[in-house]
Amino acid sequence: MQCEYFALEGLGQLLRTLEKIRRFLNPDLSVMGLLRTMFDPRLALSSQVSLELERHFPQLLFKTLIPRNVRLAEAPSHGKPIALHDRRSPGADAYRRLGREVLERCGTAPLAPTTRTPKTALAGKNS
Repeated sequence: MQCEYFALEGLGQLLRTLEKIRRFLNPDLSVMGLLRTMFDPRLALSSQVSLELERHFPQLLFKTLIPRNVRLAEAPSHGKPIALHDRRSPGADAYRRLGREVLERCGTAPLAPTTRTPKTALAGKNS
């Protein structure tokens, strides 16, 4: 959720809606986590919203914060995910950390980074 006041208000409405769905349609429905996006540490509001989320939803909150980042905002206009548009940007790095965190919550170990290229990997299998 965006680290903005109206997003915080909307979160309450969303959680009430999810509770109704859980009660009447799907008792197994659950929320994996809450993700803070467009976080800017220079803005007091971002920090205040983040603190409110930490206070009210500590068990749901992902540790990863997605920063407000120009390269992240540009990626969709170029038709690319941030990992291809600018893989070294702070936004791309944050989404990689989020991916690892999601895998951990699902009980799946993230793959270790490899330095081998696909050609090297294939050559190693044939030897």
